[in-house]
This record gives sequence, structure tokens and C-alpha cells, in this order.
Amino acid sequence: MRCPFCGVLDNKVIDSRLSQGGEVTRRRRECDRCNRRYTTYERVEQVLPYVIKKDGRRETFDRAKVLGGLRRATVKRPVSIEALERVASELEHALAEEGEQEVSSARIGERLLSSLRPLDQVAYVRFASVYRDFQDAQAFVVELSNLIDHGAK
Repeated sequence: MRCPFCGVLDNKVIDSRLSQGGEVTRRRRECDRCNRRYTTYERVEQVLPYVIKKDGRRETFDRAKVLGGLRRATVKRPVSIEALERVASELEHALAEEGEQEVSSARIGERLLSSLRPLDQVAYVRFASVYRDFQDAQAFVVELSNLIDHGAK
């Protein structure tokens, strides 16, 4: 591992522990040259499918994009980053287990919506408004009505 401060490859691991439910190994390292400490995270690389976008483009699955969308939906909401990381991890695991080579962005969006609904209803509506591309206030009203109807059951 290259030191982010001086670029030297020589370092020692000071501490290792599992995080995120044992899915990630967190390592504290110390550079042998500059003696500065830094943290690295290791996770098993999973073969994830290509995402087919609405316009037909294909791109590799990007966990950072998923987390970015979830973070935007939960701005100023009482949802922890750990909860968002858990949603992203669950999505990654599900996609890896299915073993498909391609998945539509629509399917990913629906899965994220179903995960957001129990976490925070405002975040759910925010995410839905972007994901489903609401064009007017009536679309919001319809989505809110659906949310209220399903929440009452």
C-alpha cells in the first residue's frame, strides 16, 4: 500500500479489524518513512453486472453513485450513513448473488426505493421524484397517495 502522504510503499499494519458486519477489513497503517498514519479498507471484489441506462448505454455498477443518490435523498434527514452503507451493501450482494451480466437501472432504482421506504418517507419521495422523473405536482400527489395508502396497511 502506497503512503498517501509521501508515496513510499513501505509501511506496517498497526491494527486490523472487521467493520460493516464483517464485510470490510479496516487497517490502520504507519508509513516507515514519514511515520504518518492512515486507514485503508479492504473488501472482497465481487463481479457485478453492467447497468443498462434508460438511454441504452451500459456502464459498470458503481457503488459510489448509489451512495451519492442515497445521500442526496437523505440530506437533512435523520438517516445514518451506516444505514445508507447497509442499503448499498445489500444491493451489491443481491446483484452479485443473482449472477446476471446486465441489470437495468430501473430495477436498481426500484430496489433502492423499496429500501428507502422503511428508512425515511421524505427521502423515499425525494429519491422517487428524481428516479421517476416527476414532471409536475400531480406526480408528487400520486406518489404521496400511494405512500400513504401502503403505509396505512
